[in-house]
Amino acid sequence: MDLTKFQALSFDCYGTLIDWEAGIAAVLSPWAHEQGLSLSPEELLLTYGDHEAAVEASTPSALYPEVLATAFRRTGDVLGVPVSDDWARRLGSSVPDWPAFPDSADALARLAARYKLIILSNVHRAGFAGSNRHLRGEFAAIITAEDVGAYKPAENHFRALDKTLGELGVDRSGLLHVAQSLFHDHVPAKREGLPSVWINRRSDRPGWGATPQPSGDFSYDLEFASMGEFADAVERAF
Repeated sequence: MDLTKFQALSFDCYGTLIDWEAGIAAVLSPWAHEQGLSLSPEELLLTYGDHEAAVEASTPSALYPEVLATAFRRTGDVLGVPVSDDWARRLGSSVPDWPAFPDSADALARLAARYKLIILSNVHRAGFAGSNRHLRGEFAAIITAEDVGAYKPAENHFRALDKTLGELGVDRSGLLHVAQSLFHDHVPAKREGLPSVWINRRSDRPGWGATPQPSGDFSYDLEFASMGEFADAVERAF
């Protein structure tokens, strides 16, 4: 792939730029300890992941804090331990506290010298604003689930993205999508005919973590273990 031919990059945020698994586990783990559950953070994330995707699909207009709280309650039901309103609110309000991956801010700054950057995220506006205090990103556009009334892998984000590209004067052939989640991003990227880069943040761990197993056909053109490696490849290309 010729990385110099693109004018814009669209990014998933949570899992790609922000370590959402660490953020979710920071709430689930102390809750499990309080309840006397002997489950590792990875086991908790595996139990939680499918519930979040199911809530997003069934209530597409719900804001992300509500999605998090409802998914947490369903996780507790499966584990046989009810989740209190206090714990549910704690997870729902935790998004701004989720840490950025150590390489994200620097990689975004380097990539911004070459491309227009667009956020395409399953989150609410206030949540991303909190996250961007960690990322310090200069984005040409920010498209959230709150803006489009749905959650990826639904098509709503991508229809909004098409409109945004027109407003930015970027041809669709000049866009490259960059994401970690095969389920949320690379399945719809293939459906939409978009070239994509897989930031495989779990390359050193087996399993899917908090992300559901992809439920459709997916593809990607390049794979990197981190945003830093991707930014290095871009600089070498230019």
